Amino acid sequence: MIIYDLRCEKGHKFEGWFKDIHAFEKQKTEKLITCPVCGGSDIEMVPSSLAIMGKDIRPSERDNTKDMSPEKSLKKVQEFLDKNFDDVGDKFAEIALKIHHGEEDRRNIKGTTTEREEENLSEEGVQFFKIPLPKFDS
Repeated sequence: MIIYDLRCEKGHKFEGWFKDIHAFEKQKTEKLITCPVCGGSDIEMVPSSLAIMGKDIRPSERDNTKDMSPEKSLKKVQEFLDKNFDDVGDKFAEIALKIHHGEEDRRNIKGTTTEREEENLSEEGVQFFKIPLPKFDS
């Protein structure tokens, strides 16, 4: 699995996960890649930032991620979101707007939205991004 940094015609940056460059090119040609913010399908690949590991990371810790399966990686992302974000369910748009307007304290939230709610959040200038995650059995 290869992660590419992408940008839509409106300048929104996001990541895309692909089997290889050929899979990216095919999906791009067929307009199957869309921006999670605006839904645009005119997508281009942009240079990725580099990760520089400091001396405080031991080689054994660094090597553990090399053999991590995609499923395990996704589970780690899910665990991080569960630990660090308040799940507000289908009230995401409402609470995001309140936070944006200073009516509620700033905090990390996660939840669900409708397409119309996403359009409204974008029009209001609320920054958010969608992370589609599979459901894992316990």
